[in-house]
Amino acid sequence: MIQLRKPKWLKADKLGSKNTNVLNKLLKQYNLNTVCQSAQCPNRGECFDRGTATFMILGSICTRNCRFCAIDKNQDTILPPNPNEANLIASLSNELKLKHIVVTTVTRDDLEDGGALQFVKVVKEIRKQSEINTSIELLISDLQGNLEALKLITDANPEVLNHNVETIPRLYNTVRPMANYQRSLNIIKKAKEFNPHLLTKSGLMVGLGETKEEILQVMQDLREVDCDVLTIGQYLSPSINHLPVKEYIHPDTFDFYRLKGLEMGFRLIESGPLVRSSYHAEKIREIK
Repeated sequence: MIQLRKPKWLKADKLGSKNTNVLNKLLKQYNLNTVCQSAQCPNRGECFDRGTATFMILGSICTRNCRFCAIDKNQDTILPPNPNEANLIASLSNELKLKHIVVTTVTRDDLEDGGALQFVKVVKEIRKQSEINTSIELLISDLQGNLEALKLITDANPEVLNHNVETIPRLYNTVRPMANYQRSLNIIKKAKEFNPHLLTKSGLMVGLGETKEEILQVMQDLREVDCDVLTIGQYLSPSINHLPVKEYIHPDTFDFYRLKGLEMGFRLIESGPLVRSSYHAEKIREIK
């Protein structure tokens, strides 16, 4: 299979900066996971250098078989929820004096609530320990459509509820075969209905073979379920065992999506080749 050559605009910096090394040591000390590391995010150096990270709860093993993701799927080593995880995240967040913290999870279809209760515990513990009024963003799975579990999360009252649709409906069977596009849209819709004070957020990857028209339709679908914030970034294949990149999207196209999204009514859009779901997540504080 021919691998496309990466263009010059796909270059991430600061992978070995001083702050990155300090934060890596703290994560090991607290025995915590970040999706920044597990998913091989190209911005982890920049974000770590700003002293920000997206914490990943419920271990580092996923129960889904999405073909774009680098997170480990060896379910033989999956562990039960760590009862001290919420305290550890809140303690480290407080130590780093994070103004905005993002908490995500591997998909845990083996848990009856999909991990909802663990999210709630993390929110409560951060609220309890924070000395600087830290805002909280939760990046959740689709919970297999479990609306009772979703309501547990929204009742915890995070500032932001994020769930990524990831790609266009036509590519779901190829890209994320255990997920469902309409189910993901419904999670975003119901989250806002359960808690109108929430900002809702979603994310898309491009470069998997979609068309501009299909991306614009997904953006419109998200606005129709009252999604407030959107991220759009270039898909980068983690390995030869994952889906290949079909196209490297030019930065001008990302600018086009951003402008179209603002016209549609999104309150904030991050759109660029290296944008990921939590990239510049702290900007959310500016629109609250």
